[in-house]
Formats: sequence, C-alpha cells, structure tokens
Amino acid sequence: MIHAYVFDETFIVLDVNSGSLHVVDEPAYNIIKALEIAHQEDVATRFVPVYGAETVKEVLAEAADLKSNGLLFAPDPRPHNFNNSNTDGAVKALCLHLAHDCNLRCRYCFASQGDYAGDRGLMSKEVGQAAIDFLMHASGNRKHVEVDFFGGEPLLNRPVMQDLVEYGRLRAGEAGKVIKFTLTTNAILLDAEVQRLILDNDLAVVLSVDGRPQVHDRMRPTPSGGSSYRRVMERCAEFVRLPFDKEYYIRGTFTRHNLDFAADVRHLAEAGFDHLSVEPVVAGAGMDYALREEDLPTIMDEYNKLTRYLLERHRQGRPVEFFHFNIDLDDGPCLAKRLTGCSAGTEYLAVAPTGEMYPCHQFVGRPDFQVGSVFNGVEKDTTNMFSQAHIYNKKACLKCWARFHCSGGCHANALAFNGDLLEPYKLGCELAKKRLECALYLKICTTA
Repeated sequence: MIHAYVFDETFIVLDVNSGSLHVVDEPAYNIIKALEIAHQEDVATRFVPVYGAETVKEVLAEAADLKSNGLLFAPDPRPHNFNNSNTDGAVKALCLHLAHDCNLRCRYCFASQGDYAGDRGLMSKEVGQAAIDFLMHASGNRKHVEVDFFGGEPLLNRPVMQDLVEYGRLRAGEAGKVIKFTLTTNAILLDAEVQRLILDNDLAVVLSVDGRPQVHDRMRPTPSGGSSYRRVMERCAEFVRLPFDKEYYIRGTFTRHNLDFAADVRHLAEAGFDHLSVEPVVAGAGMDYALREEDLPTIMDEYNKLTRYLLERHRQGRPVEFFHFNIDLDDGPCLAKRLTGCSAGTEYLAVAPTGEMYPCHQFVGRPDFQVGSVFNGVEKDTTNMFSQAHIYNKKACLKCWARFHCSGGCHANALAFNGDLLEPYKLGCELAKKRLECALYLKICTTA
C-alpha cells in the first residue's frame, strides 16, 4: 500500500508498510500511483504516450529496485492474525487526579468543568503515596516510570503535589528506578513558588492556553464568567522566559468557533512560545462548539495554512515545534507501539482523588471501567480488552494508509462516539490523516 499526495507542488509518496518516504517528480508520481492497481505492462502502455518511452522505462526500473529493497509496495510487517496478548502486565505510568475541582469553567471540558460529574474534592497525601507505592510494585522490572499530575486543576492541591514529588523521588531511588513527573495546568496558580518547584524537580509542564484573547475567554472563563486570558498569558510568559532549561508545551483547543485556528498558533508563537499544540475539540453533536463533518474542508485548508506558516518560521531561523506535526521516520516508536497506540488500560492507569483506578483519565468516574484501587491493586484486569484494540482488529484501520502512525486513534473517543473500542472516531481519523500529510511535508522541507 502507498499514499501519494501533492503539497504545494511537492510530489510525495509514502510506502505505508515500510514507512519509506519518497519525493518524486510528476511522471514518477503518476506512474507509481498506477502501479499500485495495474500491471507494469499496462502502466507502460498508458504512460509512454504521455512521458515518452525513456522516462517511463527509467521510472519503472527505479520503482522495481525500490520494491526489491522493501522500500516500495512493501509487505505488511505483521500477519493479520497478530496477537497482542503477550504483555508483561507491568504498569509504567499513572495519571494522578490531584483535584476534582477547578478555578476555571471551560465550556468544552470533558471532566464536567473539573468535578467529573461527581463531588468536588482533592486527593490526600495518603492516597497519592499509596498510588506511588502501587506504581513501584506494578512496574516490575521497568526502570523508567512516569507520574502525571492532572485534574481539574492540580495546583489547587499544591502541598500534596510537592509532597508526592519528594516521596516519588525517594521511593524510585529505593527501587532503583527513574521517575518522571508531568504537570498539566491552566496556569492561573503558576506563581514563582510553583515555577521553582517545577525547575528544581525537572517537571515537564503542559500549559493550557487556547490562543487569541477572544478565543481563549469564550471557552475558558472564570467561575464568574470573566476573562482568564491576561492572567494565564502573564504566568505562562513568566515561566517560559526563565533562563533555565525546561520541558513544556502550550496546549490549546480549537472548536467550531475558531476554525481559523492557525491564527491562534501564530498568536502564541509571536508571543514567544515555541512548543505548541492546538488540538481539535472532541464533543457531542449537540454542542454548539462541536466540529462537524461539513467543517472538514475548512479545517484541512487551515492545516495547510499552519504548515506554511511553520515552514516560514523555520526558514527564518525561528522554528516552532508543533506537537501534532512531530514525526520521526528513523527512530520513532517500535512496531508494537505503532500497532496499539496509547497504553490506556495496560501500561497506563488513572487514579481518582479517592484512590479508584481507571484505564485512563477520560474513563475516570465511570463505574463500569473502574479496575481497582491504589490500596487493593488491580481487581478487574482490562489488559486484554485494550491490548486487543490494535489496528489489525479494526476493520477501518486495515484499509487506512495512516494506521502505523495514528495507531488506531483514541480508545475513549471510539467508545464515546461508536460504543466500540474497535471502531475509531471517524472525524478524528480524517484530521489525523491530514496532520500526518502536513507533518511529512514539513519533514521533507526541513530535513534537506
């Protein structure tokens, strides 16, 4: 299988199974596309009158050479009876919900504006420490483990977060492991003390900003309905400008109200942020801000505009790292990871403030998906359910050229929109394919 497309007069051919990327001229582009569905002799008969015998002969010879070397029309790397049940059962990452409460009232929040459709509350130190103890045991022989501080707004529970960083370092050292922490925050409480905690402990940080003032404030107001933009931007700018190495992303969300989201990326980049992610909202059809299938042409064109802007910045010596356009064709994820995608329900679990565990943060609060607790361990094993939700078990993925890069999409979205882990969220698939096309084009232009 191949995927051939043109971006700004660049002719691109991706060999799906090998991952090989080819930049070709127009004759080679059309001839290779034809070779996917027709015999070489028929292709030659069709194109000799168009490009001439010598050109067609040369292209066919080069295509044959690439095929013999496994770089074009390569066979599937795994048989269709692939079985992903050989997991070792180790848990390598936990998402700790330090707070089921928030100091903003984001309209699109999947967590019901912080409380996950339940009681508002904070995680205690005892629950947090029990979670880390569970991780040290459940990670088995894994040397590297991760803890994400999440919410709601986790900085509403700052003292417990600080304690868990110290406790996690202690327990990891005793177990001979390396622990990595990540904080996702709306930045309202990102004061100098928190910034110092982040820097001193090498926390990765995800900072939530949607872009232009009117876009941000429309979807991310304060509890009283007021603006949060100025406070958030000031805190984020203070942190990013600190003269220390730091690992961060500004993470925004675009909705039907700002389909011109490339302007929001531009706004954030020109404000001095160079690690950005602006992602499509996921919402039910009844919400006024939800993306619709009829929006796809506009969104696709906007991704094109964004790609050109990022390329322009690169050529000016002002590169911006856009999360969804990051792609590593040489040292990316291993094949097993490409087949299964995220580790929800297998290597990754989320922990509610009272200690219940779920397959990931988007399942928290759903009793049918509770897998256990940090005190009693895993009592309902979801490993097989989620490990079997790989691309070879998804009919739509078997026919999709992007399958080894998106890995079948988000499990929670599949369930939310289709009620089935094996049926991907269609709108999300279309957007993922477009982002991949943009990413590959950027890779070509910035690697030369």
